[in-house]
Amino acid sequence: MFNPSREQVRRFFCDAWRKHLERSIVEGAEATAIDIILRHPEYQTLLASGEDAIARDWTPEGGEMNPFLHLSLHLAVAEQVSIDQPPGIRAAWQKLAARHDPHAAEHIILECLGETIFRAQQVGGGMDAQAYVESIERAARG
Repeated sequence: MFNPSREQVRRFFCDAWRKHLERSIVEGAEATAIDIILRHPEYQTLLASGEDAIARDWTPEGGEMNPFLHLSLHLAVAEQVSIDQPPGIRAAWQKLAARHDPHAAEHIILECLGETIFRAQQVGGGMDAQAYVESIERAARG
């Protein structure tokens, strides 16, 4: 399993955005990352700053959301939906997207993912994939 460092993740998003701005060829996950960044104009200037963005810290105490964490979660959800892993997530996303725009549907899934990860950390175990998909299905039902 690929386990990139904080710097590698940040550099990945900054490099993908730079390639987009330069109209360079992108590969694989870079195309997905660019699509996500295009839906987040509030992060585009930051990503274009390159090294400044890579070095910066965001703290919850300061009321700041780490944009790289947010973008990474979007990327994870996009990958999960594309390969239907955990099983059922694609169908749950489709139900959500039928009620909301696709970006809003992803944000709902991000909330479900965050809650599932938090619960796993509380009990010291692995993530409950079935509970995760069920929470998305509940959200899709409204």
